[in-house]
Amino acid sequence: MKRRNFLLFFGATAGTVALGGIPTKGKPFQSSAMAQTMPNRTFPSVRVPLPLEIDRLSPTEQKQFYSNYEVVDDLILPDGFTYDLIAAWGDKVGDQRFGYNNDYVSFVETAPDEGFLTVNFEYISGRTWMENYEEVVGKSLPFAEVKAVAAKNDGKIDAFTLPDNNPLKNQIQEISKEGLIDQGIGVISVRRNPSGQWERTYSNADRRITGISGLEDDRALYATGPATAVYNKRNKMGYEDNLGNRIVGTFQNCAGGTTPWGTVLSAEENYQAQVFEPVMADGSSFHPNNTPFVLTDSTVDGRANVFGLAGNKYGWMVEVDPANPNDYGKKHTWLGRFRHEAVAPRVVANKRLAFYSGCDRRGGHLYKFVSQDRVKSIADKKNSRLLEEGMLYGAKFNPDGSGEWVALTPDTPIDPIRPSTVFGNKVILPHPDRTRGGVIEITDDQELEAFQSKFKTLGDLYMGTPEEKQGAILIDAHFGANAAGISSTARPEDTDVAQDGTLYIAFTSGSPGGDGGPDKQVFVGPNGEAYEFGWIMKLQEDQNEPDAMSFRWDMLALGGEPATGGLGFANPDNLDIDADGDIWMVTDISTSKHNLAVPDRDGVSQSVLRGIFGNNSAWYIPTSGENAGTAYPFVVGPMECEICGIWITRDQKTMFLAPQHVGAANGKRQNLASETRTFAMKTTDGQLFTQQRQVPLGSNWPELGPNDPPRPGLVAVRREDGRPIKS
Repeated sequence: MKRRNFLLFFGATAGTVALGGIPTKGKPFQSSAMAQTMPNRTFPSVRVPLPLEIDRLSPTEQKQFYSNYEVVDDLILPDGFTYDLIAAWGDKVGDQRFGYNNDYVSFVETAPDEGFLTVNFEYISGRTWMENYEEVVGKSLPFAEVKAVAAKNDGKIDAFTLPDNNPLKNQIQEISKEGLIDQGIGVISVRRNPSGQWERTYSNADRRITGISGLEDDRALYATGPATAVYNKRNKMGYEDNLGNRIVGTFQNCAGGTTPWGTVLSAEENYQAQVFEPVMADGSSFHPNNTPFVLTDSTVDGRANVFGLAGNKYGWMVEVDPANPNDYGKKHTWLGRFRHEAVAPRVVANKRLAFYSGCDRRGGHLYKFVSQDRVKSIADKKNSRLLEEGMLYGAKFNPDGSGEWVALTPDTPIDPIRPSTVFGNKVILPHPDRTRGGVIEITDDQELEAFQSKFKTLGDLYMGTPEEKQGAILIDAHFGANAAGISSTARPEDTDVAQDGTLYIAFTSGSPGGDGGPDKQVFVGPNGEAYEFGWIMKLQEDQNEPDAMSFRWDMLALGGEPATGGLGFANPDNLDIDADGDIWMVTDISTSKHNLAVPDRDGVSQSVLRGIFGNNSAWYIPTSGENAGTAYPFVVGPMECEICGIWITRDQKTMFLAPQHVGAANGKRQNLASETRTFAMKTTDGQLFTQQRQVPLGSNWPELGPNDPPRPGLVAVRREDGRPIKS
């Protein structure tokens, strides 16, 4: 394999000779052009495509140093760091395999240097999954045959209504099963060996909880809380799956959280890709034909359709005890049904539990569950029962930095969000014809007058006994919260609570979209505009009480270019807080925008401008000391991926990361293909200059050999000398 040419970067204080090339298989690539510990920085960090204030270079030096940039298809780390690949898509886990697009990672220690890693598997990247399935999994699926039929109807087939003996239905079942197997949750046991490397130990607790657990075995999940009254009721307004409180599987598992008593919470996020999201007025589901099976060159979705899964049983927070090999999860319905991105437990002895979660959609809400009873012993596994009774609240943010929590109960007054108050001027509410259920899109404030005159409380919107109404409100939480006037926010992707009780929230993007948009007075850019690049918010409860009904908030960090006041990253996502209370964050720039050429800025939208930020990355943000509020890039991800699952071990020596959807745009990198693209960049003081950027097309991570299949995977990042990450 030929090494790339040497690239010479000039700069009075940062000039280096950079050795590029093909990563060494099985070992992270360390190029001084990409992975050097920048000489002027006060924390070990990597080089990203755009100039940062922490470089301490003059504008002239920035133009010279950043005039060329080489993107590398590997996990790029600072000098002195390495990573161990623990597992990747297709590897054996229990009686199944490691799933696709791993997201949240939890590490529950069972002894020094060993424990259980619990991993979420969010979704499948249609094109890349189909192209590499046979090579990775070792068997074929009838993609071509089904695609040919689906193409006659824009890729859609209502497989559920086909006769059971129909060969097409059997083919769709086969594809759908394999796709749902690659979603859900995985538990794997690991240890750190004497040389410092992390390795699997393959305990009897290793297992998969998939999207079809319980379909053909005894591994079904179940629910707690008021939604069970809806599941168990007879004579539903909508679809009946005849399963009562039993639930087949879990899917679209994105971020999550870990309790002090050693259980893991897994967030079902974009479940609308597999089942229909809106529900009837009694909380029951629409018929499965509302979300048909879809198969195109780039998409394999609606995989719940052929099995007749009920939509109201997905979109919950799932709790699993990794140490219990017989635990396949329970869904706590008091925490609400919406597009959960994460959950942050706040557990204080003799106080009520507070669990914070965000709904990751444009215009989504921030929620808090408060338990009815109090915590006695923080580490007692009986605390899980506290999640079975309490109340769900939504956050109302005020422009002055104050806010309050509003309970989502049948008695909550109807006070809908006005379209004029949100970017995009659109709000989606429960349909006023409650006999038909579902939702309606409102774009004019005047349209709300009739709605408010008809419905006075949330209880007027939903049908059934008091318990069934409460269950229906929780099932329809997002749209019910819109009706109650809970603040629309900017895609809350992660929540994390520091030891002092401070809640940190990653708001990924403030642009409006099909689901709505954020509050115009709260989630605004430096010039009062809708702002694509995101924020990290700090929220503190009044009197620091977990069950407080009011709070204060302010923005800790702003995404975007340094030239316009940003810290150099875009679209903050998963968070972790280390032992010092400092924040670690990973970004979630849409794959279609990774390294998207921006040769000229005239007329370029903020969304397209994200191309300048390159690959997704991980950042370190101190919260105290002289560098508080500064952002240091610590990791750059492989091609076309999102870095997920950031978790720092208790001894602060290991960071677990989970690069997902590698090669999502171009699939397998063929014969080390790459191309050069042009970017109109800015120095930190706003001067324009041109950058030439070499960009690989597709990915071969993690094996890194030419034409190796891209596989999402889980890694352990550590110092080569074994010291803590920040030492």
